[in-house]
Order: sequence, then C-alpha cells, then structure tokens
Amino acid sequence: MDTTVFEDTPQHVSTGDLPKWGHVESLVQETMGLCRDDATGQVADYIPVLADTDPDLFGIALVSPHGRFYDAGDAQHPFSIQSVSKMFVYALAIHEHGHGLVRDIVGVNNTGLPFNSVMALELNAGHPMNPMVNAGAIATTALVAGETPEEKWETIRSGLSEFAGRELEVDEDVFLSEMATNHRNRALARLLVSYARLRPDADAMVEVYTRQCSLRVTAHDLAVMGATLASGGVNPVTGRRVVSADVCRDTLAVVAANGLYEQSGEWLFEIGLPAKSGVSGGIVAVAPGKGAAAAFSPRLDHAGNSVRAQHAIGHLSRVMGMNMFASAPQSGDVQEARW
Repeated sequence: MDTTVFEDTPQHVSTGDLPKWGHVESLVQETMGLCRDDATGQVADYIPVLADTDPDLFGIALVSPHGRFYDAGDAQHPFSIQSVSKMFVYALAIHEHGHGLVRDIVGVNNTGLPFNSVMALELNAGHPMNPMVNAGAIATTALVAGETPEEKWETIRSGLSEFAGRELEVDEDVFLSEMATNHRNRALARLLVSYARLRPDADAMVEVYTRQCSLRVTAHDLAVMGATLASGGVNPVTGRRVVSADVCRDTLAVVAANGLYEQSGEWLFEIGLPAKSGVSGGIVAVAPGKGAAAAFSPRLDHAGNSVRAQHAIGHLSRVMGMNMFASAPQSGDVQEARW
C-alpha cells in the first residue's frame, strides 16, 4: 500500500479518559479477586530457569498519562521482560530509521504461526514478516543505533530504561540459561543471514537479543513503559520524551496486529487493545491517550501468553472503557448527520 499520499495530511487524535481514580482502584481490586483463583496453563520450561518460577504469582499495575498509578498483588515482583521487549526495541528502531525503512526490512503482517517458527521465514523468502516474532525481533535488534553489538546493546538498555523511568538490569541467571538453550534463535538468525536480511554477525545479534529479553522488570515497570507509548512518547513519571508520537502510533499498530502471536486477531476482537506478552508471564496493554495496564502471572496457554494476565486485562478493558474500537452515540436527539 502506497501511503506517501497521506504523509503531509494534518492529523487529529482521539483520546479519552479513564474512570475517576478512586473507582479505578476498586476495579483493579475487583479484577484481582475475579482472576486470582484461575490455575489453568503451565509455566514455561523450555528456558530452564523459568521452570522454577512460582506459578501462583499474580500482579496488576495501571498507569495513567498523568503519572498516576495503582499496583495490586505482585506488581512489584521482578521477572525477565522476555518478548515484551520487542515492542519497545521496535520503537527504538523506528526512532533511528523511520517508518518506511523498518517496515520494508522487518514487515508488519501476522504470520499466523508460532513466534519461533522457521517455516514462516522460509515461506516468505526470508522476510521476517513482523517484529513481534523471534526472526523479526532479531532483525529489529540489529537495526537500533550503534555500529558494534556493544553499542547496540547500550542503545537498547538505556532506551528501555527511559521507557521504564528507571535503570533496568539484566537477570544474569536468565541470560545464561537462555544462551545455553537458544539454538532455534541462532538458526533463525543464520537463516536471515542466508537471505541477506541480517549482517554476518548473526550470533552476536542473538546474544544482544537474548540480553534484551533478560532485562529484569516488574508489572509496574511494564505499565509505565506502556503508558509512555499511550502518551505520545513522553514518560508520564519522568516527564522526559523517549520517542515521537509518530513512533508510538507505528509501534502500537504493529503490536495490535501481532502482539499475541497467532491469537492476536482474537485478542483484538475481544479486548480491543494493542498488547504484548512474554513467556515469563507478563503482558502490557496500551489504550492510546488513556494509559496502560500490565499484569504478571507465570502460567501460559499453548501460544505462550499468560492465562491469568489475559483475563485480568480483558476484564479491565471492558469495565474501564479502554477498548479503542468502542464508541457510543452522542448525547441528545439523533439527527441527520451534517458535516
């Protein structure tokens, strides 16, 4: 689709408001109560260190564009960010190279296949399709600012710390566990090299990507990071601009289409929010102009998405009016439309 005709068109945005903050707090507590006893799903075990995670951990965090927040349960419990990092690294890549180049290299369309699929790459002549699956995420990591792997890693670490509003650190146990078992990611990277979609330093890019996924965060951190995207790129806690509003728009569009892998369409249909999940059990969902909700619970469904976190954010979306597709008639008598 040629979008150049739209590039100079003035843009207007539609935002909105969350319920009164006291009501928000009661709704989060209500959601905790509704979802706490759901014990379906399994803790990820293909990364050995994650298999030891307490499956009963459960936290919810909500952050508004004005920096107000509410944490419940285990919202301050640390865990590795895993694939949730993909959306924020994608934002850093667009910030560096712009809308068109990153779209052409990485793609934006859903594969309909698992996040670590080799087949998806082969079926599309080595094109990764989107940055939320592993092949696309590795290609995106290679696009961030920096000439060397060390410089790219510092761009990612400092950039995601800016999104979180605090300095993030790597969980070294998770990093070493993943490096010992990430054979498929190395295969994906080398396949990208064979299609000239990645420079020959494939193993170095996989190591940077693995460090990225091993950054330690909390549900509260994810909510702050999501609220930064909801606020046109300005961190609502620090007040610092991290990326532009255009970068936020592009990032959230891709996350809406691909953030929950092959379940992304169903999620968007039922919940109506861009959201990204990770195999540690974290999910963050963004309501542009309204804020972000994050939840953490380690038990996952077959696609690698937290069962309890999905239910929690889904309930919050409905009771707080966060669905970005929802609308209601204007008050007063319905009359013939006049433009």
